Amino acid sequence: MKIFLAQQNYHIGNFESNTEKIIHAINLAKAEAADIVVFSELSVCGYPPRDFLEFNDFIEKSYAAIDTIKEHAADIAVIVGGPDRNHIKEGKDLFNAAFFLYNKEIKAVAHKTLLPTYDVFDEYRYFEPAYEWNVIEHKGKRIALTVCEDIWNLGDNPIYRVCPMDKLMEQHPDMMINISASPFDYTHDEDRKATIKANVLKYKLPMFYCNCVGSQTEIVFDGASLVFDKDANLCGQLPSFETGYKSFVLNDNGTIDGPVIEPAGRVPGKELVPAGLEQNLNIHQVHDALVMGIRDYFTKMGFSKAIIGSSGGIDSAVTIALASRALGAENVRAVLMPSQYSTGHSVSDAEQLSKNMGNPYDIIPIKNIYDRFLQELQPIFNNLPFSVAEENIQSRTRGNLLMAIANKFGYILLNTSNKSELATGYGTLYGDMAGGIGVLGDCYKLQVYALANYINRQGEIIPNNIITKAPSAELRPGQKDSDSLPDYDVLDKILYQYIERRQGPGEIKMQGFDAALVDRVLKMVNVNEYKRNQFCPIIRISPKAFGVGRRVPIVGKYLS
Repeated sequence: MKIFLAQQNYHIGNFESNTEKIIHAINLAKAEAADIVVFSELSVCGYPPRDFLEFNDFIEKSYAAIDTIKEHAADIAVIVGGPDRNHIKEGKDLFNAAFFLYNKEIKAVAHKTLLPTYDVFDEYRYFEPAYEWNVIEHKGKRIALTVCEDIWNLGDNPIYRVCPMDKLMEQHPDMMINISASPFDYTHDEDRKATIKANVLKYKLPMFYCNCVGSQTEIVFDGASLVFDKDANLCGQLPSFETGYKSFVLNDNGTIDGPVIEPAGRVPGKELVPAGLEQNLNIHQVHDALVMGIRDYFTKMGFSKAIIGSSGGIDSAVTIALASRALGAENVRAVLMPSQYSTGHSVSDAEQLSKNMGNPYDIIPIKNIYDRFLQELQPIFNNLPFSVAEENIQSRTRGNLLMAIANKFGYILLNTSNKSELATGYGTLYGDMAGGIGVLGDCYKLQVYALANYINRQGEIIPNNIITKAPSAELRPGQKDSDSLPDYDVLDKILYQYIERRQGPGEIKMQGFDAALVDRVLKMVNVNEYKRNQFCPIIRISPKAFGVGRRVPIVGKYLS
């Protein structure tokens, strides 16, 4: 049997575009004489549709798309994902479903059983879990068809009470097919391989796993669809961060035609959970995820040009480089806004970066604007000592200038704040925290340096002085980040333990970190939740990003 995997980039709610892509892939599969073509989870409507699922019109359009697609399933079976109404009327109104189309009919529907509610997922809000499990027969083969999370309940600590594959095994399937919308993080490539390997070893069946690709605001899907034979050898993998198509021949004995990419012994056997912050962990994947995240955000929102405040620091430099690769350098406008506290090399470094990248840039000194603010505020400030108030006026002046240019010319402002700054509140609301999307908001400062070095791997694009000089906001004479924050080499490691690994203060201190420093850092994280709550969406590249996947009370007292 020949099975064709179609790994595609969908647009949530864009039924016409999604349907065209699916039909295009069906035609490609027919040209290769495939027996089955497989698409990803909720492919007809895009994932995650969230509260769109509460609109009857949205569900009607999903069904209409499936009706259109099934007309192309005359001599080939098609597996697509979409919402399915619950006609039993016990429980929620919808199922998350995989539709099996053949001979221009819906031959079978498999409902998702395990509905995740952790991190960025909130599926139980919308869907009812499956209450029955049936294999699907096609051309003499019995298929165990599952949806994403349904294969993730193995291991020593299952998080659900039911294992759908155990139910399906009672009907003696010949193969497993799983359709997924599995988000990227810098550990997840290994995690997926380990999970699929565990299923294959347990059930002694080959697995065809089709994942979607593309970015949906903050969530990045990397594709990397997988095929394993019955002996847990990796026999096929589609590309990461791009659309991909490939057919595979499954033999009656459970083997897959073609060379083995990775023998079972080399495939990861357990999920990857780094003990500490590894700033270089899969940094090439992080780079590609951020580039795709920027590109898809602009494309799907209907924008083409970005604007960035270019400070001569490493965060804005890396953001400009990533945006230029995503959108084309000619579509990324850098604005240099030096004040009386800016060093000469900050301006020259920023200029050199734009010359290296080939992106347009402007220089707008802010001293006169800043002085006028102080002049107007003088009767109220009444000669009080210089403080964070005066520092933040500079940052907000820059934010206003950037937004004015963005509004005038139709740009989207890219935010350059990194995760270390957002965690500790080292940023100015309505100033350097402004933006349409946060590019580096899920990258610790150490990871930003790793990205800079990766960008420069074949030659100097980001000027070396930007990478080597001490980081500074330059809001007062001689200011450095280290005046307000611990050294990033220590700070980032503490933050990682608290945010990604959810370690409490006692557990972190037991790892050898200074107790007073741990208390100080964790207090900064918690008292600045109100700032992060007002921040723009962040492109997610870690197992625990700020935003929809981390829900912490703004007024919580814990560790504050």
